[in-house]
Amino acid sequence: MLAGPSGAGKSRLARRLHAAHGWPLMQLDDFYREGGDDELPMSPLGLPDWDDVRSWHLDAALAAMEELCRTGRTDVPVYDIASSSITGHHVVETGDHPVVVAEGIFAAHTVAGLRERDLLAGAWCIRNRPWVTFGRRLARDLLERRKPPVTLWRRGLVLRRAEPGIVAAQQALGAEPMTAREAERRVDDLVATTRVLGAGPT
Repeated sequence: MLAGPSGAGKSRLARRLHAAHGWPLMQLDDFYREGGDDELPMSPLGLPDWDDVRSWHLDAALAAMEELCRTGRTDVPVYDIASSSITGHHVVETGDHPVVVAEGIFAAHTVAGLRERDLLAGAWCIRNRPWVTFGRRLARDLLERRKPPVTLWRRGLVLRRAEPGIVAAQQALGAEPMTAREAERRVDDLVATTRVLGAGPT
């Protein structure tokens, strides 16, 4: 499970792990609430507050991860942040792989539930220098046209200042802080521990 601030490099690391090991990926950010949901929190700018965990379906994400680990297959939504809506679905399968990589900004909130289900092999909070995270996040969000540029700039500055607190909060939830390079160096140990202890594949 890869947690961490938005833009810290979780998705890049997940893609590298998939390319190197073939491990299936689950994008937990696809479990956001849709724009018409009455429980979707709003920011002072009058837009959905994507940085509030209440904007996200924790129970649905946990159910999908459990189904994937138990049965080897699950159907997950495809979420479009620009339109605040689910635009489709796709199937994720484990095949013969011992590990599933699940990543998202609220992924640390799944740690307790995954442990209760005996499915957690590891929980890492990917971090970086705040200004590096700011630049990567802004470039990504502008490229994907997620929201108006001014909104993305303002949100980015708020998140840059909040980043140390975000990492500390995710650590308190059970995700160990580390850089993406540190995480990659620990992959072999993670797989070995998973096989020896018989832990679940997330």
